[in-house]
Amino acid sequence: MKYKILIAEDDIDISELLRLYLEGSNFEVTTASDGAQALSAIQNEKFNLLVLDIMMPKINGYELTKAVRQFSNVPIIILSAKSSDNDRILGLNIGADAYITKPFNPMEVIAQINASLRRFYHLGSDAAESKKERFLKIGELCVDLENFVLTKKDTLVPLTSTELKILIKLMSSPGRVYTKAQLYACINGEFFETDDNTMMVHISNLREKIEDDPKNPKYIKTIRGLGYKIDAV
Repeated sequence: MKYKILIAEDDIDISELLRLYLEGSNFEVTTASDGAQALSAIQNEKFNLLVLDIMMPKINGYELTKAVRQFSNVPIIILSAKSSDNDRILGLNIGADAYITKPFNPMEVIAQINASLRRFYHLGSDAAESKKERFLKIGELCVDLENFVLTKKDTLVPLTSTELKILIKLMSSPGRVYTKAQLYACINGEFFETDDNTMMVHISNLREKIEDDPKNPKYIKTIRGLGYKIDAV
């Protein structure tokens, strides 16, 4: 399968550099020079992954990510010159799956794209194989492993691909404690110390979406000094 990637970047040099590397890695590439053009393309074409700059004309990358998350859970990677923890956390909070700061190594971007595509398009395959079932159910939560969607009380709960991957991992083994490193490995491969805050942001976002009271979670429990688990309710 030849994956189709959208690059939304107003710096022509960066856009063309990424196009060169991506096409050399057998991806089909479309480019957009501003957020409005990118949104129009996303609404009218099917892309397998989006690479979005933050500082773009008309619609910035943050606003574009929020707009896309209203109708799609396509993997999103943010590229940005903003490198503070607050900027990274904001990007993840509004729905990005990964955040890469500029300047960057193009091969790092390719590696992150490949990792994001693997975890999204093979999402839940291990769980489905082990359970031999289409659905994972705990309490009011139900994950459809064929369509990769979560419902709570039969109401759709929008999740990013990263959030869904984490939830599937936890729901596949109720009661088992997973370390942050183990959870991060299931969504993005190797774990580094700097990824610790990133995982906490993903868990916090999940709780906001699935818990009735995120500060007193019913599902995702923190096991101090170890990691996280989800209990059969």
